[in-house]
Amino acid sequence: MKDEELVKLAIEARSLSYSPYSHFAVGAAVLTKDGEVFLGANVENASYPLTMCGERNAIYNAYMHGKTRDDIVALAIVADSPNVCSPCGACRQVIDELLLPSARIVLANLKGDMKVTNAKELLPFSFSKDDLQ
Repeated sequence: MKDEELVKLAIEARSLSYSPYSHFAVGAAVLTKDGEVFLGANVENASYPLTMCGERNAIYNAYMHGKTRDDIVALAIVADSPNVCSPCGACRQVIDELLLPSARIVLANLKGDMKVTNAKELLPFSFSKDDLQ
């Protein structure tokens, strides 16, 4: 699947966002090596720390359907932002642990801007299970 197609699916997922407080709807789409796509959108809560980001919802959706880090080949994230939508720190930590370092991460916005990176570039010098030894 081309990056543009994955971004279109993330835009569709964005329409399911529940973001009455920030008014910043985020959509995400995870692509697995067998061609399956798992969607996610941000879901806010009046108690802000209980909010869940779109990219984490998409990744967790894939995991809840039996996928693992070895299955995920790409993640697209999109929002109506001036620049491409970049994941927050919490999402970067989840991406680092639950996706392979080489997984394609497509950052996009509704204007059609895109930047392709990978999990390793998003969080250099990451904290991992190896640090807990």
